[in-house]
Order: sequence, then C-alpha cells, then structure tokens
Amino acid sequence: MAKQEFSVVKIAERLQTEADAYLMLEELRWSGQPPACPKCGEVGKTYYMAPRDGTRSRSTRTGSRSQRRVWKCRGCRRQFSVLTDTIFHGTKISLRTWLLVIFEVCASKNSVSAWEISRKYSITNESAWHMLHRIREAMKRDPLAGLLRGTIVADETWVGGKPKNRHANKRNPASGPGVTDKQPVMTLVDYETRTVRSRAVADVTASTLSAVIADEVEIGRSQLWSDGSPAYRTVGGQMNSHHTVDHSAGQYVRNGAGTNLAEGYFSQLKRSIDGTHHHVSREHLDRYLVQFDWLYSNCRATDSQRMRLLLSSVEGRRLTYKPLTAR
Repeated sequence: MAKQEFSVVKIAERLQTEADAYLMLEELRWSGQPPACPKCGEVGKTYYMAPRDGTRSRSTRTGSRSQRRVWKCRGCRRQFSVLTDTIFHGTKISLRTWLLVIFEVCASKNSVSAWEISRKYSITNESAWHMLHRIREAMKRDPLAGLLRGTIVADETWVGGKPKNRHANKRNPASGPGVTDKQPVMTLVDYETRTVRSRAVADVTASTLSAVIADEVEIGRSQLWSDGSPAYRTVGGQMNSHHTVDHSAGQYVRNGAGTNLAEGYFSQLKRSIDGTHHHVSREHLDRYLVQFDWLYSNCRATDSQRMRLLLSSVEGRRLTYKPLTAR
C-alpha cells in the first residue's frame, strides 16, 4: 500500500499548537504565501503581520491571546487570514479540530456522523452538524464544471425506511403494494471517468428525469444506458444511442451495457445512510448526495489527495447556521 502523506497520527503530531494548524492550512491552500488579497484581489501586495512581542500569539480586542496568523494587504490596508471567505470563516472551533475532522471525512467511505464528531472532539452536536455541512459545501461541484459526455449510466432509487416500520400516526394513508412515500433519487454516472451526479427528484416521470439529464449531460454527444423504464425513452431518443436492460427478465448486462455502476453507487449510499446517519431529512438530502457523489467520483484518489482536493475548494463557500435551520 502506498505511503500516505497524511494520517490522524501524523496530523496530530504536526499540530502541537493552533499556530501550527494555521501554518499547515496556509501551506495546503497557498503554498505558504497568499496568492492575492481576498478582500480586493491585489496580487503581490500581502505581508504577514508578526506579533510585536516576538511570540506566536497576539492580543485580541477582548484582551485574550490568539495564535491566529494575520496578514495584511498594502493595497486596501485590510487584514485577513487563511480562514477569510472560506468554510472556516467565523468559526469558534479550533483549526486543529477542523483539519482532523476534514481528514476523517475524506478517509471515511461510509461517512461520519455529527454525533460521532461531537463525541470524539468534545464539541456540541449542533456545532458538529454545522461543521459537517460546511465541509459538504466545499464538496459541491464547481459552477463552471462542464456537462457530462460520453457513455452515461442512469438509474433511480428510493431513499427512506419502509412505511410498515413506522409508527401508525406517521404512515402514509395511501401506502400499500406498489405505493410509497419514500424520496426518489436519480443518479447519472459517467462510465469512462466514474464521475457521479445525483439529485433528489419529485418523481420518476419522463418529464422529470429528462429535465435532470438535460441539465447534466451533453445530449448530442452522449449515449444512454438505463433499465427498461419507459421514462427514459424520450430523452434516450434524443441522444446518440440508448441501450437498455430488462431487470424484470433477470437481464442486467446486454452487449456490455447495464446499470450496475449506478446500482453499486446506490448500495454504498444506502449503507452509509442506514449504518452511519440512520436518518436523513428530505430537506438536507441533496447536501448528503453532494458528499457521496464527491467521495465516489474521487474514490481512486488516496485519503491525502482527497484532503488536498477538498481544501482547494473551500474559498467562497461560506455557510452560516441560519440557512440550514430556516423553515
């Protein structure tokens, strides 16, 4: 097995103080030096403001001591740090804890729950929950990312517990054979690159699934692999080709085409939700799908490479607590 750049032990040994955590994050994000001022965008005009007493800490406005490393721009004269305008912005949790948790998330195939983070790192469950959602925010696909093209595997599944296992007052009155109130999820997998894009959808009708595929796939330069659902016929007819398999007849691969990649993704997704999180609300399901899409799409990378990749995407992804809990 290849030697890892990072591990829990290596990170813990390296981060003896909070100043060490700032230095590590500056190295991972900036290679040690800010490329530009995050306030005004000026390049080459930033400098580090060393504490006047020659120590690694400075006095704050409240009179306490902080090891936060502060930089300043000669252009706009404003101060900033490696946390400014990132998922870390305004955090009260130590940066050492943040880096250890980020590594855990990047190294955990089945994800990690807020309760587990709360218990391990002695923070409140609410803080741990917010922290994990901020990390998921950094996993979101870049808005400038292109559409999928080539061979696209499409399939859908339903997420949620069986209605018969719920309390009587929480069951859907219309429940019965062939009827469910579970949340449908559609997934598209690029066969060549193994890139995944998933989305919680309102239903699995032809119009809904076609709209999702049109949003994510370059229709004129791709072929579609799906099951025999009639919902894919319309959009499949617009693509270069459409290959299907008939699951009802026990057919799972036909001439090399099939939906096994998407089925494998669903297997991992459901194991993680059932075994780690136990329950995910419909309101936040898309955020969890972002995480599992990111982990699957980068499954060939090492834990250390995933950590570096995630930290390269933290800028401009600030997420406060209020939007997550707004009704």
